[in-house]
Amino acid sequence: MEIIRGSAHFQLGLDQIEQLDHLFQMNPEMVGVAFVGRSNVGKSSLINTLFGKKTAKVSKTPGRTREINVFSFNLGERGKIDDTLPPFILFDLPGYGHAEVSKQMLKNWQQLMSSFFEFLPTSVSLINIQDARHPDQNADQQFHQFLRTSPHYTIISFNKIDKFKKQKEKAALEKKKKELFSKYKWVKQINFVSAENGDGLPQLEQDIIGFCLEQYNFLQDLKED
Repeated sequence: MEIIRGSAHFQLGLDQIEQLDHLFQMNPEMVGVAFVGRSNVGKSSLINTLFGKKTAKVSKTPGRTREINVFSFNLGERGKIDDTLPPFILFDLPGYGHAEVSKQMLKNWQQLMSSFFEFLPTSVSLINIQDARHPDQNADQQFHQFLRTSPHYTIISFNKIDKFKKQKEKAALEKKKKELFSKYKWVKQINFVSAENGDGLPQLEQDIIGFCLEQYNFLQDLKED
């Protein structure tokens, strides 16, 4: 099973709490993933590598996008969509932690994100993208305060491992990985990836697929009971 590249289609952009409430009320059983990370960690590039070119817009000015972009995507095999499965949902969340935004914009982001994580169904997994060279920055730590009471299956993906030149850098990140598992109990997977050369992406893709299929089958079983 694979994510069908190019199957992701933009559905809508959300920048109001009322829009979020409506979406979740109308789709209580949505299954999918939400990508979120600090500005300039390569989140959009990673999404495009996994789901197909031009899925997410790569901004030249990090931190400017304050809208939640919603896509649908399909799973299948050998490039062919599996028609027995429904489209799944991909949330591309605005980057956090960028200094060059107004106080009002930051306040709006915090309110929007608080509502998003409060009402998001647990059948959507959170993929937190971080820069492998600068793990667990203050902004990352502040973001994870949002997740302290979150019941969502959470994955941390350290992007840009292709930038490592020395083995000791990778060893330091491996050590950090153990620390984060202890620090953030809600994190279930931590992996190292590169949107640039594809390292580690097959594992992340399979994590996403496995989660989506598990949640879909779980909801189907509930309907049959």
